[in-house]
Amino acid sequence: MLDSIVIQPVSHPIVGSISPPGSKSLTNRALVCAALAEGRSTLTGALDSDDTRVMVESLASLGIDVETCSAGETLVVSGTGGRFNVDRAELFVGNSGTTIRFLTAMVALGNGKFTLDGVPRMRERPIGDLLEALNQFGTKATALNGNGCPPVTVEGTGLAGGRVVVASAISSQYLSGLLMAAPLARGPVELVIDGPLVSKTYVEMTLAVMREFGIACEANQSLTSFRLPGGEVYRPCDYSIEPDASAASYFWAAAAITGGRVTVPGLSAASLQGDVAFVGCLEKMGCQIERGTDSISVVGPKKLHGIDVDMNTISDTAQTLAAVALFADGATTIRGIGHNRFKETDRIGNLAVELRKLGAVIEERDDGFTVHPGPLKSARIETYEDHRMAMSLALAGLRIPDVEIVGPGCSAKTYPNYWTDLKRFARY
Repeated sequence: MLDSIVIQPVSHPIVGSISPPGSKSLTNRALVCAALAEGRSTLTGALDSDDTRVMVESLASLGIDVETCSAGETLVVSGTGGRFNVDRAELFVGNSGTTIRFLTAMVALGNGKFTLDGVPRMRERPIGDLLEALNQFGTKATALNGNGCPPVTVEGTGLAGGRVVVASAISSQYLSGLLMAAPLARGPVELVIDGPLVSKTYVEMTLAVMREFGIACEANQSLTSFRLPGGEVYRPCDYSIEPDASAASYFWAAAAITGGRVTVPGLSAASLQGDVAFVGCLEKMGCQIERGTDSISVVGPKKLHGIDVDMNTISDTAQTLAAVALFADGATTIRGIGHNRFKETDRIGNLAVELRKLGAVIEERDDGFTVHPGPLKSARIETYEDHRMAMSLALAGLRIPDVEIVGPGCSAKTYPNYWTDLKRFARY
């Protein structure tokens, strides 16, 4: 991959239909459920990316076979019913938050000592609330550097069950990991949320995937309390994975920015992915949304206008909306995303730095920011090895000359072919 890419502005509305790769969030959840099932499951439409590869490699280290077919889009998982063929393993997860959080909970089902570690940025990403929850189960889970961040060790003897209080103000992935492991506990499990739950739609996604693999979880309406009987085993199945809604957001945003029309098949308002609600933000900015039974189209307006929006449940698309906000008439305020500071990079502070380079005036707050569009200008954009920083801010280059994206290879984390797709689709 090149050290940097210069995006070429387009003079035409971007029009067409595009199918992004499979959802990273669904792929990694389905891999865990399939691994815990008793028998073979086939996952189709899967994402082949850095984040899913480290999950597959980690499962292999635990003795769970995953056969890759069709250029990584089909995965055949030979589940072991929660029994690992090893009592010791060192798992490298790169910078994949879903992988380390899901597997930290999953390995507690085993009997042995497991270590999980990643790249330097992963060693700055909090996981202490998940370790605390596992310790309530009787598991010995420890952050080796004593700072609540990876590397971590889990000394598992299986989950006994019981009532566990989980703090999920930083990441809903702690809860999702525990939910997927809990059915295999020896006794009944009650998970209770302490404080706010961020990214609620991702917990709903977890429960939906579990149901497809035969596990029904009793949850209250506010998703603050969950009960499972324990002693269960997932059922193997054939599971079809939706296109990635977060990836689709870039192309919907391209329609908004250029006054074009972009259709993404395979997604609808009934999607398991909460990020399809991103189109609602574009609708408020003036776009026309066409919601079909198996597709969503965005038609860009002649003029975008700024909005005030809480993006807590769809925070992975906040950077995309910030790129659109550069071209709006009036300020755009994004709230409720304080947890984004603990992602692949500080997606509030560092995003503000890069938006200012493009000419915007940014008011930064603990839980979000306001974009005041200004005279736009070319810039060299740092990505901080964050795939979403790279892919979202590249959109500014569709309208602004000489926008250079440094380190574009980080997109391989979730969308290895993004730059090829963007260039082909935008026709620049």
